[in-house]
Amino acid sequence: MTDMPPSPPANSGTDEKTLAALTHASGIFFGLIVPLVVWLLKKDQSPYLADNAKEALNFQITVLIACFVSGALTVVLIGLLLLPLVILADVILCIIAAVKTNNGETYRYPFALRLIK
Repeated sequence: MTDMPPSPPANSGTDEKTLAALTHASGIFFGLIVPLVVWLLKKDQSPYLADNAKEALNFQITVLIACFVSGALTVVLIGLLLLPLVILADVILCIIAAVKTNNGETYRYPFALRLIK
């Protein structure tokens, strides 16, 4: 049995959906800082925001690990190809997550390590 992610609350208007979308989109510029702050501040108040922040945080941790691995692989030149692909995937997937979340849909990153449960 899998845990279903919480759906956006009907009574909060668009505030929580907008904050969730901004949490996903912030990963493009701020990495894991904003998702971590939102998760720490909202994990006990809003299951919907906590779930989205946790998902964004897990993905940004995955991207950070991939960037370190790519950086290390620049010694053998493969990292020079891999690093731009990691950054491009980060931008594209963060935008997709922000749009889907803003539309009230649940988004799960396809390549994220689920380190924070």
